[in-house]
Amino acid sequence: MDYKRCNDCIAVRIDRGEEILENLKTVCLKENVKCAHIQGLGAASEVILGVFKPEEKKYYSSTFVGDYEITSIVGNISSKDGEYYSHVHITIADEKGCAFGGHLNKAVIGGTCEIFITVLPCSIGRKVDPATGLNVFDFQ
Repeated sequence: MDYKRCNDCIAVRIDRGEEILENLKTVCLKENVKCAHIQGLGAASEVILGVFKPEEKKYYSSTFVGDYEITSIVGNISSKDGEYYSHVHITIADEKGCAFGGHLNKAVIGGTCEIFITVLPCSIGRKVDPATGLNVFDFQ
């Protein structure tokens, strides 16, 4: 992984065999990012996606292994209990163009991954929403 900061934007390259969420956390902690928007694309060889079922307050996951294009990574960086917190979704496509998407639990890069982190000049926390069980934005 390598990155370059240009004012309030950080361009990140994640290399083959590296995992997306681990590297995002590393960059954000090094650069003291408290609040940001992220977007990206690339190619992955292993992806674990989650889908949340509100009536059960539980995530279910699916694992994809093979050659996948990352057609979109989108998410945000905030904090929960004063610690780094990321909320990232991903869409991947196979060789036939069939797309799969959901909450990103893990993604190992198969080719490369390019992400832009747009740093915002504020901090936003998280709190548990008792109705859904989700960690939602807390603007207090």
